[in-house]
Amino acid sequence: MERNMTILAAVAWCLVTALVIILTIFIIMPRQETLPSLPAALSGASGRLAGRKPVSNHSDICLTAGCVHTASSILKNIDSSVEPCDDFYKFACGKFVKNTVIPDEKSTVNCFSMVTDKLQEQLRTVIEEPISPQDKKPFRLVKNLFRACMNKTNIEGRGLSPLLTILRDLGGWPVLDGDAWDASKFEWRQSVYNFRAMGYSVDYFMDFSVSTDARNSSYRSINLDQASLGLSREYLTKGFGEKLVDAYYKYLVDIAVTLGADKNLAIKEIHESLEFEMKLANLSLPNEERRNVTKLYNAMTVREMEIRFPTIPWLTYFNRILPEHMHISEDEVIIVAVPNFIKGLEKLLQQTPKRVLANYVMSRLSGASVNYLNEELRKRQLKFSTALSGKTEREARWKECIDIVSGGLSISVGSLYVRKFFKEEAKTKAMEMVEDIRKEFIHILMNVDWMDEKTKQKGLEKAKAMSVHIAYPDELLDDEKLEGFYEKLEVDPDLYLESILNVTKFGMNYSFGRLHTKVNKTEWITHGRPAIVNAFYSSIENSIQFPAGILQGAFFNSERPRYMNYGAIGFVIGHEITHGFDDQGRQFDKDGNLVEWWEPDTKKKYLQKATCIIEQYGNYTEEETGMHLNGINTQGENIADNGGIKEAYYAYLRWTERNHVEPRLPGLNYSPRQMFWLSAAQTWCTKYRIQAMRQRITTGVHSLGQFRVLGPLSNMREFSEDFNCPLGSPMNPVHKCQVW
Repeated sequence: MERNMTILAAVAWCLVTALVIILTIFIIMPRQETLPSLPAALSGASGRLAGRKPVSNHSDICLTAGCVHTASSILKNIDSSVEPCDDFYKFACGKFVKNTVIPDEKSTVNCFSMVTDKLQEQLRTVIEEPISPQDKKPFRLVKNLFRACMNKTNIEGRGLSPLLTILRDLGGWPVLDGDAWDASKFEWRQSVYNFRAMGYSVDYFMDFSVSTDARNSSYRSINLDQASLGLSREYLTKGFGEKLVDAYYKYLVDIAVTLGADKNLAIKEIHESLEFEMKLANLSLPNEERRNVTKLYNAMTVREMEIRFPTIPWLTYFNRILPEHMHISEDEVIIVAVPNFIKGLEKLLQQTPKRVLANYVMSRLSGASVNYLNEELRKRQLKFSTALSGKTEREARWKECIDIVSGGLSISVGSLYVRKFFKEEAKTKAMEMVEDIRKEFIHILMNVDWMDEKTKQKGLEKAKAMSVHIAYPDELLDDEKLEGFYEKLEVDPDLYLESILNVTKFGMNYSFGRLHTKVNKTEWITHGRPAIVNAFYSSIENSIQFPAGILQGAFFNSERPRYMNYGAIGFVIGHEITHGFDDQGRQFDKDGNLVEWWEPDTKKKYLQKATCIIEQYGNYTEEETGMHLNGINTQGENIADNGGIKEAYYAYLRWTERNHVEPRLPGLNYSPRQMFWLSAAQTWCTKYRIQAMRQRITTGVHSLGQFRVLGPLSNMREFSEDFNCPLGSPMNPVHKCQVW
């Protein structure tokens, strides 16, 4: 009986599959015709594949479950009424943009957000499990922090008292205390020390960090930078007439009033403290001027700082922020990113009344605490978020709590994730793709005609030395190492805000406490955050990292053709490799040191090529907002996109040569090479709320999704050959930009 049922099921599956394919082919048949064989399509490709064996297009259609599902997802997004050579983004993503409804709790929907949704659900299954006697401390911490976040009854019962107690312990918030506030007990430096002791940020007046020394990447140094602001500099410098500044102002007033301030007093005093924050913004360098890393590297000893900026007792300041067991001397070298900011800050602090300074830092502290308090404050926070991003609801509480726990306890959360969900075959295949794509970048580098041989050799050494971190480090499976790392951290499931502060203080102690330790560039803790949907390049390590979280979904699937994976995660891999040679990454050598390794003439040619990219993207206008992209701020990501897609494309062609031409997908009359471009484009299909779009254009370093498709593909002659785009058509302009 079971055997007969199996046969019947198989027959039914075949009939259904055949019917789907027939209907798809006749109803949704794309207009693009089959392309010529590989050598013809690559004619004029600078001899790139000359002399290799010819390959022909197979007419086979892949009918595996993986292929059928892949074809279905692609067809959902394509708008076949658009000519690919006119606008490939609208062709590849038209239906996605038209049919996607952005949930009330989101500001954008794209591949990254959809894979993140899946990741959150995976994490929920392990984090929600009851604590068992067998659970090691790192996993108990995760579950207890999640419980603290989810216990809304307890959070509501405690109300505003956790924050009010903290404010009182810190000497009070003037706008709350009115005439009772004692200015003689406030000193701005002491507020920084107190914030540090409690687990709050020390960056509200100036940014303090301990990080790898850019000129000697084997050691760490103290870095001082411009202040971390509550709203982006780009908005604050426009003053109260800017809508988002006004929304920020009203939000801070309402926080104060909710906590007990007189409204009229709050309106007056928050206005003054926000004026102070605007002055900090005006002292700060704009992002366009922060891309030259050398300009941000200004080394001086503490002794030299005390001469240059004499109003601040620097030795005491640094030693009070560092962990208790650490002390530095006046000979310690500090890297000051923006000396003019520190000079301006000195003057500003002397001119500003203590009451204004106290209102400023206490408003920042209160704003940082709102997320961990009751719904009354959180609803007001949501109103401000709506002004910023357009989302009108919070995400489900469990999702928010997963995000908070994943951010604060990322190493133990990552360990739980890879133990249960990660498929090891993805690691092997991703590494194979990385090496394929790296070879293509090296090939490009060897053959560019604008580099002198000395610089080219240095570049080749850097590309070959680039280290790779795939999925997760093995130490995440070692309970003893995890327990050792989290030994000094405690979390109380009944004290949510306090537990969050314990986590942030723990993080600062760890980060700042590494000052005099030698850098281990392959350290597992640095690369031990696999439960994230992203990828990274580190200039200081000369390394690329692809966490386990991104090796799934639309980015990677071992059950679909390689052209899909090379177009999706391959594009991302190429992007990260190319970051080592973008306008910022190129400033570091193979060992991650900030040294000049470019010959002057070659550097000049590089900057000319980068200028082409800057101008190309700077001339793009987003239709709905009417805003131009910022070609300067986005140049690094745009250079990485343009190089990354090229490397991934040629890596796939090489894979095809070594193996075979893959079959097509059902219902999609496109060649494997055309499918590569479709896969790459659909990686960036994005639906934005208009507020999120404006914010991305104003402050972001990434171009909008549509321009991450239109820019790189219109610069690729190979794309136009594969889709037979006439020269002069929108996707095949006569003038193209190319760095790599």
